[in-house]
Amino acid sequence: IYNTVCIVSGFLLWLRSWVAEEKEPVSSLNRDELSLYTAPEQNSNFIQPQPGQLEETVASVRRSVEPCISWCQGTYSKIKPKIQHGVQVGKDVYTYLSNPPNDFYPKAGVIGFTGILGLFLARRSRIKRFVYPAGLMTLSASMYYPEKAANIAKMTGDKVYAGAVQSYAAVEKMFKTEEKPKKETEKENKP
Repeated sequence: IYNTVCIVSGFLLWLRSWVAEEKEPVSSLNRDELSLYTAPEQNSNFIQPQPGQLEETVASVRRSVEPCISWCQGTYSKIKPKIQHGVQVGKDVYTYLSNPPNDFYPKAGVIGFTGILGLFLARRSRIKRFVYPAGLMTLSASMYYPEKAANIAKMTGDKVYAGAVQSYAAVEKMFKTEEKPKKETEKENKP
């Protein structure tokens, strides 16, 4: 019954709208005929406002500070990757220390104790205060981590060798350029 009532009422509504459409002819309106869409005439002239004393002061401050700001932006763009790398290292250290291996803290304690022992042994000498703690800590760390120590020693040796070769080449080049004019002057004096 309910479905039948809905169908009949829908039919009656359709019939009513159909009869209303036949009675009232719809005329199309132009957009300009509606008051909502009519634009008022524009007879305005824009006058550029003159800057006041405050605006001129702010502009002069901006012009004077602009080189410093550009320098700071350049420096920031150079420093930003280093800062991000430092932050990443800090995060990595935090995650490592929050769940360290079982024997990490005893090894770190021994390495730290050897550094303190090096400071104790290096009394009354500034050079020893640097060399003894660093040397003893390196020695104890290399006993606990021999693979990493060997890798670091190999890399350091390669770098030292490369630096020695470059410095030797530079010194040799410097002496060869000085000796060449002397030999030419000796050849000119002999004949």
